[in-house]
Order: sequence, then structure tokens, then C-alpha cells
Amino acid sequence: MSNNVEEKILHGTTTVGIKAKDGVVLCADMRASAGYFIANNNTMKIQQIDQHAGLTLAGGVADAQNIVDILRYHSNLHRVEKQGDISIHSLARLCSLIFHQNRGYPFMADILLGGYDSSGPSLFNVDMFGSVEEKSYVTTGSGSPVAYGLLEEEYREDLTVEEAKQVALRAVKAAIVRNIGTGDGINVAIMDKDGFRLLTDEQKKAVIEL
Repeated sequence: MSNNVEEKILHGTTTVGIKAKDGVVLCADMRASAGYFIANNNTMKIQQIDQHAGLTLAGGVADAQNIVDILRYHSNLHRVEKQGDISIHSLARLCSLIFHQNRGYPFMADILLGGYDSSGPSLFNVDMFGSVEEKSYVTTGSGSPVAYGLLEEEYREDLTVEEAKQVALRAVKAAIVRNIGTGDGINVAIMDKDGFRLLTDEQKKAVIEL
């Protein structure tokens, strides 16, 4: 893959993940770009893997969607065979193996995977080389330097999900203001003891003016 093509695939997007004491928040903008071309302004970069788990997509859309399909398949298979939820740690390791097995022709994607299982909330960052890191908070994409500035200022270990979603929204909004590849609205998902759910437009506006 040429540097020019790689640069265009990886340009754009800001995704944020925060592990709170009672759940996980995933947040992402809605702009899909190729270089300076805005390819889509209504892209869902947060995907539900199972009733208790989700991830954010950054990088090549097709590659990331392929990974989502594989994780959904194995999560559903685990549910049928074991009569229970697959652990978030196991999903992260599986995601790592998918990247590692394709390292000869790599998936151009960066994944934030989070959820709530019997061990409580968990958040992982899995990069295109298959490296797995458990995180308290993390951001990916071209707007991440801006988002990190806000996250490092406002993150606390005792954040609740309600507080974490405010911080995540503000972090992505800051990136929208400062990064050309980020924009066109924000999506937010919460995973806690009640499972995975996306915030409605009304719920987001109640937290922050988008």
C-alpha cells in the first residue's frame, strides 16, 4: 500500500472511550473522509457487538466492518454454546488475533472495544498490529491530540457513566472544532449493567449543545 493511499485511509475521525466506575462510554463523530474529501457525513462509527459490548471504528471502513462481523459471529456462537455472555477480555483477545493473522495484508483500522460483563466495565484499545492495551480512557483518530488534552484534564477514576458521557462528548466536540477530518455530529453509546444502548439526539442535547 502506498503512503498516499494509507494517508487517505487513516485521515479523519475522532473516537473516545472512557471506563467509568459503573460502565463504559464510547463516543465518536459521524464524518467519513478520504484526505480532504468528506465521503459521508452520517457514518455510524460505534457498533454493537452483543447486548453487553460495543466498539468504535477508526481507519478503513470496510476493514473495520469486517472485524465487527467476525466478532459478532463469535460472540453469538459463545452465547449459544455457553448460554452466557462472552467476556470483554476474550473479545479483545479475539480482535487482536484477527489483526495479527492478517499482518501480511493488514486491516487498516484502530479499534476501541468496551463493555460490561461479570467482572464489571472493561475498555481495550486494539491497533492494526494486534497490540492490546487495557485503558481507563483513550482516543483514536486524527482528532485524538485535541481530545486527549481534554480527557487528561477531566478524567477521574471515580467518574460515573453520567459524568463520563459528558466528558466524552466535550472531548469529541473539541476535536470537531480543531480537526478538519472530524465533524458532522456525535454518537454516544453506554454499556453498563443494563446493557448496550445508544443515546438519542434528545439525550445528547441534554448533556451538551452539539
